[in-house]
Amino acid sequence: MKKIYSFLLNTLPRPLLIRLSYAFKWVAPYFYYGNNVTCNVCGKSFSKFLSYGTKVSLRDNVLCPHCLSLERHRLMWLYLNTKTDFFTSPKKVLHIAPEQCFYDKFKVQKNIEYTTADLFSPLADLKFDLHQIPLADNLYDVIFCNHVLEHVEDDHQCMQELLRILKPGGWAILQVPLDNSREITYEDKTIISPLEREKHYWQKDHLRLYGNDYAKKLSHAGFKVKEENFVKTLPKELIEKHRLAPEEIIYVGMK
Repeated sequence: MKKIYSFLLNTLPRPLLIRLSYAFKWVAPYFYYGNNVTCNVCGKSFSKFLSYGTKVSLRDNVLCPHCLSLERHRLMWLYLNTKTDFFTSPKKVLHIAPEQCFYDKFKVQKNIEYTTADLFSPLADLKFDLHQIPLADNLYDVIFCNHVLEHVEDDHQCMQELLRILKPGGWAILQVPLDNSREITYEDKTIISPLEREKHYWQKDHLRLYGNDYAKKLSHAGFKVKEENFVKTLPKELIEKHRLAPEEIIYVGMK
């Protein structure tokens, strides 16, 4: 089953994967019965999580078999619950490339007006290119745009577009794959083949690999940036139970 899962994950297009995952999540948990790890997003426990990633970025024991959360999702869920008023005060929210583990939960939140957007996802309410968002200025209190900017041609323009539609005083969570051994973001326009992109950028559809200058890039686009090293405040036992990434920084962009 593990080999089949890995093959499908790395070969099927994302919209089809999303549709198939709804059947997969009802079958996979039976193969991982146990209580060694717990997904704080869906609340279910397992003997272990699934592995996730490509050959050059494979991570073991990170993907929830039920809701398909990853370590970054479980950390963000904790952060939203303990460090923000996201679940308690009225907010107009835009979710770019909505993650399945969050979609159903955010959709039923009575305090938020929830809109999703993507170029291809079947979960998207709006379909548009992030380079030219067809929306008015100052619309949203909160924007989520996670693991998207590494896919776009001009990330600076997309950052500026996200800032434009954010209300004054609003905030956005803008996570990306980040190699913290790199001081400078790695981007080479001559790297165009899927195999080479996977080798250099960790995934075949990535156009760059961010380094420790990511916060500066967000700031250059106009965001007031807060680097939340939230995971460092959590007990080691909780980090292990939820399989969080100990080095993950949450990047919050404010207007």
